[in-house]
Amino acid sequence: MLKKYIRIYRECIKISISTALTYRLNFLLDNFIMLVSNTIFPLVTLLIYGSGAEFPNWSLYEVLLVQAAFTMSTGIADILFNGVLWATMRHIIEGSLEIVLIKPVDCLFLLTASTVDFSGAGLFLGGAVLFAVALSHVGPVSILMALQFLILFISGVFVMMGISFIMVATSFKWVGNSRLPEIFDSIKYFGRYPQNIFHKSISGFTSFIIPVAMIGYFPAAALLGEADSIAFIAILPCFLFAMAGVLLFKYMIRLYEGVGG
Repeated sequence: MLKKYIRIYRECIKISISTALTYRLNFLLDNFIMLVSNTIFPLVTLLIYGSGAEFPNWSLYEVLLVQAAFTMSTGIADILFNGVLWATMRHIIEGSLEIVLIKPVDCLFLLTASTVDFSGAGLFLGGAVLFAVALSHVGPVSILMALQFLILFISGVFVMMGISFIMVATSFKWVGNSRLPEIFDSIKYFGRYPQNIFHKSISGFTSFIIPVAMIGYFPAAALLGEADSIAFIAILPCFLFAMAGVLLFKYMIRLYEGVGG
């Protein structure tokens, strides 16, 4: 069974790469536009520090490190699973979801695998460049700090996956609402700033309720040697959040009655 799923996922990746190579200009433009649209916040940070202002107790490159980690997480999410929301909405509106449901594989897996899209590769690479520049200005990083970063960074990707799957699940009742991602994005963007600049109630919400602090802040804090117990306790709600997204999708798909009502 596992081999079958791995084979399916590998074939979906091949199809995505073939599509990108077929429509090269569209692929390059998508990556360029996505990269440019996500450089606004680092530029704002540069303007803030260039004007003499700053985030309390945070240097310019430390803040950029947080935003670079956030950008890389977003790039990975765009590649792996962010497209599943739009694909599911399209299937529901067009009445073609039943074709997916009769396939002899898990519905959520197939939707996710078939929407792998490398248009987010430019965003990830841009974040990686910013990450390298910021990291070179914040001091040495030990192996332990790097391992902590990797664990927290992966946890942040799971948060993104949970957000994406929850949006997919709600689309069964809230069909065709393109504003739905904007609601979640407004919360997600708290993760690109140092959490100690917010009120404790907000940082508590972004650490344990909808743990978006794990997308950018906590991984960067690990590389700065400032990852405390809160960062590692927050790993649990990250995986619970992802699990909640999967379970909610499976629950909603059982309630789905198709185009015939």
